[in-house]
Amino acid sequence: MRHRVLTNFAELTTDTPHKPLLESIKKSGGRNDTGKMTMRYRGGGHKRRYRIIDFKRDKHMEATVLTVEYDPNRTSRICLVEYKDGEKRYIIAPAGLTPGMTINSGKEALPKVGHAMYLSDIPLGTIIHNIELHPGKGACIARSAGSYAQLAARDGKFAIIKLPSGETRMIKITCLAVIGSVGNSEHNLQVSGKAGRSRWLGRRPRVRGVVMNPVDHPMGGGEGKSSGGHPRSRNGIPAKGYKTRNKRKKSSKYIIEGRKK
Repeated sequence: MRHRVLTNFAELTTDTPHKPLLESIKKSGGRNDTGKMTMRYRGGGHKRRYRIIDFKRDKHMEATVLTVEYDPNRTSRICLVEYKDGEKRYIIAPAGLTPGMTINSGKEALPKVGHAMYLSDIPLGTIIHNIELHPGKGACIARSAGSYAQLAARDGKFAIIKLPSGETRMIKITCLAVIGSVGNSEHNLQVSGKAGRSRWLGRRPRVRGVVMNPVDHPMGGGEGKSSGGHPRSRNGIPAKGYKTRNKRKKSSKYIIEGRKK
């Protein structure tokens, strides 16, 4: 265990989640509705309950941060906030947001950490996260621990965003985004220390294709430590450099610069 590196839980203020915002999770173990395994190396793990997260931020009212909590279903931390009318919701915890602070969303929001603003109102160069791709659909970009994007420019009814992958793309200025970066930025430095921690998370041992038999994998077989030919998936699709994105995908016209290779 001497190599184990764990994140610091000092920022957490409670270990008891808000019960009305919990849902049960049914585990699939990587199987589909017919029982066939469609995703390998999944199964087991500790029982979890899903925390209902407000990704839409459609309640344009001031709210107070009550707690910062651990969420077993995501890498980032979550905050429980209470609005002026008494309603409580969970949001993704941005870096620097602490209990007692107030947040807002919509046209009345200011460019401060945790506030949700329209891309048309956010100052250029601002670091943002929890970005909507379609107005009103809810955030789907830059939601994991430590991730953020940057508002680079505006052009007509589109904003130009530099994404965490390095891709630069256009998003409608009527979409919402949250100011700041996602907290728990040191999540990527974790070292589990033992195989059992992966099993607690529901990850089963992964087997390399090179060590399989020819009947099981295109890279399997051979005498001794064979290289296994060109790297590819179990279905024969090349990996490491082969582009799998559809050339005729409609959203390609919104991408100004592709992600970094």
